[in-house]
Amino acid sequence: MSGPILGICGILVMFAMLFLLRIPAAVTMALVGFSGIAYITSFEAAISMLTTDLWNIFSSYGLTVIPLFILLGEFVHYAGYNNSLYYATYKWFGHYKGGLAMTTIMASAAFSAISGSNTATAATMSAVAIPAMKQYNYHPALNAGAVAAGATLGVLIPPSIVLVVYGLYTGQSIGKLFFGNIIPSVILTALIALTVIYICYKHPDWGPRGPKSTWIERIKALPAAIDILVLFCVVMAALFTGIVTATEAAAVGCALALFICLIRKKLSYKGFRASLIDTLRISCMIFLILAGAVIFGRFLTLTRLPFEAAQMISALSLPPWVVLWLILFCYIIGGCVMDALAFLLVSLPIFYPLVLQLGYDPIWFGQVITIVTTMGSIMPPIGICCYVVSGMSDIPLATVFKGGIYYIPSYILAIIILMLFPYGTVMVLSDLVK
Repeated sequence: MSGPILGICGILVMFAMLFLLRIPAAVTMALVGFSGIAYITSFEAAISMLTTDLWNIFSSYGLTVIPLFILLGEFVHYAGYNNSLYYATYKWFGHYKGGLAMTTIMASAAFSAISGSNTATAATMSAVAIPAMKQYNYHPALNAGAVAAGATLGVLIPPSIVLVVYGLYTGQSIGKLFFGNIIPSVILTALIALTVIYICYKHPDWGPRGPKSTWIERIKALPAAIDILVLFCVVMAALFTGIVTATEAAAVGCALALFICLIRKKLSYKGFRASLIDTLRISCMIFLILAGAVIFGRFLTLTRLPFEAAQMISALSLPPWVVLWLILFCYIIGGCVMDALAFLLVSLPIFYPLVLQLGYDPIWFGQVITIVTTMGSIMPPIGICCYVVSGMSDIPLATVFKGGIYYIPSYILAIIILMLFPYGTVMVLSDLVK
């Protein structure tokens, strides 16, 4: 059996184990990858090769950036800043038609700027926003859809854990990825907010107006939002100037977040302990997925499938943009049936060499696939954010998916804008990072 054929068989076996046997992605990638390497070489060679690879990766100092950014988000979460951010944005936008839904999206974007997790944002905003929108008789589809779509910003807005893992896996600068992500994040957030306006225009009774707040009430609600803004700016400024590495910037962010939470008397000992436990749990999950992806990626490299696929597609003489859309279509389908991070790491060994050969910038490509994969988190059949929202409320899953579908065009339009203006949307800021 030739190498590329063996690689294709490995991919098919992996997906069969994922969907038929329901084995976790990390374990599936590790089992299939190790078995394939042992088949190509030998059992002893596979053990030796993978031991060296895994040690080289997991002994890396730079990998500590993942638990540090997660811990930063957990501090903010358990300090209750989610409620404060929602309250602040509600005072400013709640009196518009669909204002509570837009408030949810804006608060999700603000919380995502520190959290970096879509599931954490979905769980947090479900508990805060859904009861408030029910109180003002918002339609369940608009209610749940706004929370689910807003939660997807947790994967996109820095410090996005997906972008961190992408940078570590591909060797790209995390600082450049974060700054290149600022304009795409603003674009997608604005498009999602505009979708709320469109929904309320099409269904005027879905999002009634809330009471209008006075200017004094609006100004009094700002301090919590300012805390998050200061925290975000300090981390991004540290990365931008190049004074510190991404890991050191994450450590500074953790220390500052803890300091702010303690000064404001928002974080109890119980919350501090829960932050550490959740950080450990989430970090271990990510590291297991990363380990499985490393093993599976080594297997695909040995089969030469990525290189053969790149050569075959190049021989077809298709325009690069056509090939790119085929790749993005695979990411959309993959994002629908797998966790975004898991599918990203499964697919990078296949598509990343091809994207580089087509001449696309790796920083720009990271932004595009982050948007595409996070779109899958509100699409059936998996739609992890929709499951979280439904589980945190009494809204049926079908209604949540119905509400989420309204926002799909926002993601597609954002991708098109990034493709039409790659420099003006991504490279203009990422190139400034030292």
